Amino acid sequence: MAHFQEYSSGIEIREHSKMSAIHVVVGSGTVGTHLAKRLGETGESVLLLARTTNPAELKNVKRIQADAASFSSLIAAAPKADYIYNCVNPPYNKWEELWPPINKALIELAKKTGAVLVTCSNLYGYGPYNGVLTEDLPLNATWKNGRVRADMWLKLKELHDAGEIRATEVRGSDYIAASDQSRMGDRVVPRLKEGKSVQLLGDLDKLHTWTDPEDVAHLMMVVAKEEIAWGKPWHVPSNGPMTQRHVVRDIALELGVKDPKVSSVPPLLEKLLGTLNPVIRELRNSTYQFNEPFIMSDEKSRRAFGLKPKPWETVIRDLVNQYNRNNKEV
Repeated sequence: MAHFQEYSSGIEIREHSKMSAIHVVVGSGTVGTHLAKRLGETGESVLLLARTTNPAELKNVKRIQADAASFSSLIAAAPKADYIYNCVNPPYNKWEELWPPINKALIELAKKTGAVLVTCSNLYGYGPYNGVLTEDLPLNATWKNGRVRADMWLKLKELHDAGEIRATEVRGSDYIAASDQSRMGDRVVPRLKEGKSVQLLGDLDKLHTWTDPEDVAHLMMVVAKEEIAWGKPWHVPSNGPMTQRHVVRDIALELGVKDPKVSSVPPLLEKLLGTLNPVIRELRNSTYQFNEPFIMSDEKSRRAFGLKPKPWETVIRDLVNQYNRNNKEV
């Protein structure tokens, strides 16, 4: 039988001495799937909630269809939880519309279950900053997607400090992953494999921090169970900053492609594409991240938890191998 103890202003916390913890991962995208898989492999009991279910089986993971923006849907799918992981990834051009109800529903789920709420976020909330990004910087973003992410954390922080929930947030830089949402994914690897040129948004020669989604998942697992992590944001351990040109070169080397042709999308063309494509139009608000150095410090999480990122050579090898596997499965 479950035992409970009181926390702060009345949150009930499940004691785990006689029962296994329940991990609820909301969102089955790149990070959510990595996280659910990793938790399941450690023997944890995992519920993976998403709008659509995937037939692929993961060890100790039960897939359940649910709407992340609906508390009634979430509580029906996960009436009990010890840890909740927000890995939802709404369409980029609809964050202002979709994120607030999702954040609200997950807060209600955390209140009802007494679970620790871990949110997967990014660096947008800081806005433009001339220097290395650290967790203690103010969230000064003014453009809507940056403001949405900033306001989400500020709400979680307010409720945490009031003792209404326990919450923490992990923030990564741009993902390097096999995905259409990664700058170094579908836009780069398949084209290099086919011997085609690559065209990217922003300056090709400004230093930029890149984050592997598996490192995001690892940090989320760690901060969920570390009380010192609650109430604070944490940057994901990531490899040293590299230019876009450098990353494309490393991918090409792994593919065995010599002299990859890479160029930057001309500003006028970028502006024209933005008028036609709402995602590119919104991305143009984040051009400061690629037209100037954009470097994230991960010293705080490395020091606190003894973490290191996946080695860069492995990051590149895993990225290429994922596309090779996908080709074989087609």
